[in-house]
Amino acid sequence: EVQLVESEGGSVQTGGSLNVSCIISELRYPGYTLAWYRRPPGKEREGVAAIDKDGHTNYAPSVKGRFTISQDRQDSGKITLYLLMNNLQFEDTAMYYCAAGPYIPVSRMIPPASWFNYWGQGTQVTVSA
Repeated sequence: EVQLVESEGGSVQTGGSLNVSCIISELRYPGYTLAWYRRPPGKEREGVAAIDKDGHTNYAPSVKGRFTISQDRQDSGKITLYLLMNNLQFEDTAMYYCAAGPYIPVSRMIPPASWFNYWGQGTQVTVSA
């Protein structure tokens, strides 16, 4: 059974940094694409960043240059997905979710949420002035 387990988020002041992670196990696609999504309070879910099996990445314009998505693949087959968030702003306050699905190139866009079959439980990130 595929499992995605996210680390605890946190609360930071504007301009601060957070690094959240997601441990993915039993993902048996020969190729895959991973992503981070978020749902700000009272708003719809939106794609934040995506990375494919080859390490190609894509970012939402609102986070480009501030957020970095990366992955660490282990011999055991587990994948740890990271989202390093720098210079956090109030608008970044949201519940963040990791997602995994079959391979699709991310060079042109972050895949839609409907592409991903597996999701983490969500982790809260709160940015205050």
